[in-house]
Amino acid sequence: MRFSKFYIPTLKEAPKDALLPSHQLLIRAGFIQQIGSGLYNFLPLGKRVLRKIENIVREEMDKAGANEVGLSFVVPSELWKQSGRFYKFGAEMLRLKDRKENEFLLAPTHEESITDLVKNRVTSYKQLPLNLYQIGLKFRDEARPRFGLMRCREFVMKDGYSFHASAADMKREFAAMQEAYERIFTRLGLNFCAVEADSGAIGGSGSREFMVLAQNGEDDILISERGDYAANVEAAVRKPRTTNEERPFSEQGLSKFATPNCATIDDVAAFFHVSPFFCIKAVLKKMIFAESEKVVAFFVRGDDELQEKKAINACGAIDITDASADEVARAGFVAGYCGPVGLKAGTEFYIDRELKGEFEMICGANEEGFHLTGVKVVNFAEERYKDLVAVRAGDEAVGGGVLRLTKGIEVGHIFQLGQKYSEAMRAEFLDEFGKSQPFWMGCYGIGVSRLVAVAVESKHDEKGCVWNEAIAPFGVHVVVGNAKDEAALKFAFELERALEAAGVEVLVDETNERFGVKMANFELIGVPTGIIVGKGLAEGRVELVKRDGLVKSVVEADVEKLVAMLRPKN
Repeated sequence: MRFSKFYIPTLKEAPKDALLPSHQLLIRAGFIQQIGSGLYNFLPLGKRVLRKIENIVREEMDKAGANEVGLSFVVPSELWKQSGRFYKFGAEMLRLKDRKENEFLLAPTHEESITDLVKNRVTSYKQLPLNLYQIGLKFRDEARPRFGLMRCREFVMKDGYSFHASAADMKREFAAMQEAYERIFTRLGLNFCAVEADSGAIGGSGSREFMVLAQNGEDDILISERGDYAANVEAAVRKPRTTNEERPFSEQGLSKFATPNCATIDDVAAFFHVSPFFCIKAVLKKMIFAESEKVVAFFVRGDDELQEKKAINACGAIDITDASADEVARAGFVAGYCGPVGLKAGTEFYIDRELKGEFEMICGANEEGFHLTGVKVVNFAEERYKDLVAVRAGDEAVGGGVLRLTKGIEVGHIFQLGQKYSEAMRAEFLDEFGKSQPFWMGCYGIGVSRLVAVAVESKHDEKGCVWNEAIAPFGVHVVVGNAKDEAALKFAFELERALEAAGVEVLVDETNERFGVKMANFELIGVPTGIIVGKGLAEGRVELVKRDGLVKSVVEADVEKLVAMLRPKN
């Protein structure tokens, strides 16, 4: 491919709102163009990278036994009403009507569509298991689209869905998909790990995220120092904490004390001369449900913090926000003096499960200016106990080892959906006994267009992109130092033909630009190998440059030897 015939609109400066290196470099190097908030066009270079990522994903999914399909990007709202998600998904889903006032949506995900595709078509356990996937567009109306392809509104995703006759077979496929994903991300040359995760709006009983470890990652990940546990902070669990601090003792048992001006845990701990470890903190939040709002109390240990995603999951809400003083009072709570003992009837509350069975604790008395001592956390209904705490660096993993915090970028997510969608949409099959059963389902997503940005975040330098060979737009970038040098042009074009015949994709910069501009473009675009055809050609030499580290060497200007050196090894 000749540079002069290829559309590569490179820029010297990145847009001012481009903060991450991947956002800056992909725009500057002419891979993408922004056309609106969270909306991007892929230019020829970007499309080549995107297609290579798609092909790797497709190859591994096909090897794993999945069948590729293509689902409509525009989905009738009726399907989402059947599952109940039309009203629950929130503002991220773009709803629209056609000229006949029929309701549609731009698919943020395709669980409903795939369930409808299989419903009444797969009718027997003999047709199971079945794994279907697609690579196509999604739209999520992000409140704050940012960071280029990392968090945009329209994006390319690989989403796969499997159907099973049993939970055990669903879990088998879940494990098989995890292995397939590991092969995909290994082929892409990424430093990744699989972590325990929250299922979010997709739902299901279990999920796992695939995170690429990167300094500019949006997600916080906790990893055991032993390397045998990793989780997103939203889903991380820990070994229950202990302390060497002295536990308070109350001879009178449960007692009420006046505690004026003690509305914070620090005030209470100082007043009773105890560690916050032995206090119970109330966190009052307004929970947003599909059709209502309610103030809910969450009780955690005094020196712990509430993890908001866990709070959302505990009460089945779709969002969480701060509650005003008036809203707290109307809900029947006493701000600053709230505790789990003696709450007014009808108030909703949850207790962190690490507090279950604790004794000699201190908490609010649900009365202004008073606290209780000698509290035993017993006799509460089992459904009140939930995992609520935000696990932190320095906590101990359940299996042992101290947890450390690192940053990651989510590139894939797999779910055990169970029967959530099949039950809601009445998608059923006949089992071996002739009884109708809802399908057991799995769901498997990869952010394909996001991976273009992730690859740059994972490897770049101050001069530009540094592409992995598997997904680089070209394998070799030939730079002709002087476009008026006929011998240099002849050699470059001969090398181009020979390399392409050997299966190497080549970009030849034969333009009339200054040599410095050409080299800056080579460094910015980031093709793995550069061949510089300059003055040394007269003496039978060219320069070979490895983009990773810009390592240079002088090699013989022999086409056959260069092809042997640069052709794919596999």
